Amino acid sequence: MGKINCNDDMLFEKTVSSRTVFEGRVFDVEIKDIITPEGNKSTREIVKHPGGACVLPVDDEGNCYLVKQFRSPFEKVMIEAPAGKLEKDEDPLHCVSREITEETGFTAQNIECVGAIAATPGYCSEIITLYIGTGLEYKGGNPDPNEYLAIVKMPLKEALKMADSGEIRDAKTLVLLYKASRRLGI
Repeated sequence: MGKINCNDDMLFEKTVSSRTVFEGRVFDVEIKDIITPEGNKSTREIVKHPGGACVLPVDDEGNCYLVKQFRSPFEKVMIEAPAGKLEKDEDPLHCVSREITEETGFTAQNIECVGAIAATPGYCSEIITLYIGTGLEYKGGNPDPNEYLAIVKMPLKEALKMADSGEIRDAKTLVLLYKASRRLGI
């Protein structure tokens, strides 16, 4: 596939005005009035989110530690890598260091950043920074109040099969599993 001939400037929308229509504990919602590249008026509904951090803990035997959590939008339990929302001006590494212990009970001697993703860029500003945690030591977990989860230990190869089959559907976890498998040579 060759290079796409398109000047990015031809794709930009111009924001004319914006207003916050909802302020929540986790995110805010903003309505933007815009002018399209063709000059038409339109609106955008944007979820303003402070971002998050996600870690895949992997032990010396090649097992990874995931969590099962009930996810209200889907009314089901999902399997995910441990993750958390960034506090105001928080470094993602600090967040993920906290979350790995809270959610799994482990600390990681080595925490390597393997990138960041915009999980739903069509309407949400959330950027999730991804990490792999190795050199694990169990210290005991301490989930947040009103956070109910179960830890799942499995070989990384098994988690990859679950990702390929659709049993694991969470986007941040999928990307992290595939990145970890490449980094760790699996």
